[in-house]
Amino acid sequence: MPIAKIINTDKYLDTKEIEKNLQNVDYIILAKPAPKHFADTPIHFTIFLNTHENFPQDVKDAILDKFLDEEKISNPIEIMSQVMPVGFGLSTEQDTYMPLLLIKAEDIQSIPNTPMHVIDFLADSQQFSEAKVDDLTGWSYSYN
Repeated sequence: MPIAKIINTDKYLDTKEIEKNLQNVDYIILAKPAPKHFADTPIHFTIFLNTHENFPQDVKDAILDKFLDEEKISNPIEIMSQVMPVGFGLSTEQDTYMPLLLIKAEDIQSIPNTPMHVIDFLADSQQFSEAKVDDLTGWSYSYN
């Protein structure tokens, strides 16, 4: 079993670097372990869509359904889907920039960010065993 290490952010991308990083990106999916008391939904997913468009509810539902089907994700709960500020961290341990959903006002003010449509939820999937079994956090970029 891999040993989980804390991801230390060495640097945050500035807004020009964020823009360059997101060129040709359709979306980013992040999976990490959910809090242990969510046994039926052991993975915390965040999908970062490379748009700042705020979709109507029927479009949000269709987008979520597409991801659930394609990634074989089941039992989604605690679903949030809206435009949110997103920063990107750089770490010496990682090959790609980690997307960071910014919630706290002080983080939004101090970390360079860009608005992205974010879908955040708890769920289960056999395809994300690193998060589910090994308690690791990982993300993947999908390009157009």
